[in-house]
Amino acid sequence: MRMGGGDIGFKIEAALLAFVCAAALLWSTPASAPQTILVEPPAPLLPATLGKLARAAEGDSGDGLGQLDAAGLTAQDKIVLTEDGLKRFAKSDYDQAASKEVRAAITVFSFRDASGAISAYDYFRRDGMHSEKLGDEAVASADEELLRSGINVAVITHSRLGHGEMTAVADDLIDHLPKAHGTNGISPLLPTLLPRRGLDADSVKYALGPAGYAAMNGVLPADAVGFDKNGEAVTAKYRGGGTLTLLLYPTPQIAGDRARAAESAMADAKIRREGPLVAIASGAWPAGAAQKMVDGVHLRTDVSFDRPMPLEFHTEIRKTYSLLQAVAAFCGLGALAAIVLGLFFGGGRALVRVLQGKPAYTEPEFLHIDLRGRPHEIRREASPGPEA
Repeated sequence: MRMGGGDIGFKIEAALLAFVCAAALLWSTPASAPQTILVEPPAPLLPATLGKLARAAEGDSGDGLGQLDAAGLTAQDKIVLTEDGLKRFAKSDYDQAASKEVRAAITVFSFRDASGAISAYDYFRRDGMHSEKLGDEAVASADEELLRSGINVAVITHSRLGHGEMTAVADDLIDHLPKAHGTNGISPLLPTLLPRRGLDADSVKYALGPAGYAAMNGVLPADAVGFDKNGEAVTAKYRGGGTLTLLLYPTPQIAGDRARAAESAMADAKIRREGPLVAIASGAWPAGAAQKMVDGVHLRTDVSFDRPMPLEFHTEIRKTYSLLQAVAAFCGLGALAAIVLGLFFGGGRALVRVLQGKPAYTEPEFLHIDLRGRPHEIRREASPGPEA
């Protein structure tokens, strides 16, 4: 039986289609059962014991703002903490087994980054508290300790707790608090731009939102600052009663718009913009000091690495250096060899000619064409005529 070419082509196409469908089915079928991924919950912000204190009750803790209602915070506190990027929260009461009169209530706020923690720390810091050497920064009063460690802010209210015991509790707490990783642990640039001469360090207030800026006695109307455009502000007082406000924005265009808004809101202030930075000097400055202050504020760029450079980077640098060193050595040896060979062959040839009684610098036996004479007329010879 003879089969036509059309039937053969149809069978080949059908076989190919069946093969493709089978391959697609095998590819889409999972090789094994779905895997179950277990996510370990983060460690609690507050441990069971701190120094000689033990937790008296389980306390209120949670992520975000879910448990803040029981923490004794005001509505304004909640708004400010939200602006600063609160991520986790915990509160517990502690006491001492030997004496129940020794008590402490500890509250920990953990933020997304160090900028939010610094803003919250400045918000909670009150006048009259003295500095302590704990964590990144700390202040204390008779019965309260406020400290910041990385992205965490802790408030410790205690009763009948000595200074040494308080320090031991704070040190244990700092060791237990979560650590920042990568760029989240980098402190903001803006507070470092404040001129140090005449600065009242206790008056520095860093804000990331309108509620915190207004609560920390910012001199500008909060809506004129432009926190909705990712702006940040720092306010500080200087010797003599003057106030310096620095504003930083993502782009110079936003900074220019906010500088014009500040000029409209504060006609008697000295205002200067440099790129994305706006400097405002207001209050009781001595004559000429306000303008000098804003002129002395300059934006600088800090470049930092949050991790060590990879080993491959150093290896490539060494390889490049070795290659360039080898190329330079090869070129030097080649030039030296050319000079030596030139002296050897050229000097040897001249010496041979001298030994033969010939000049060392001429070759009289060489043929040459003398082109210095007058040109001669070219004569054509007459062609022979036809034979007679």
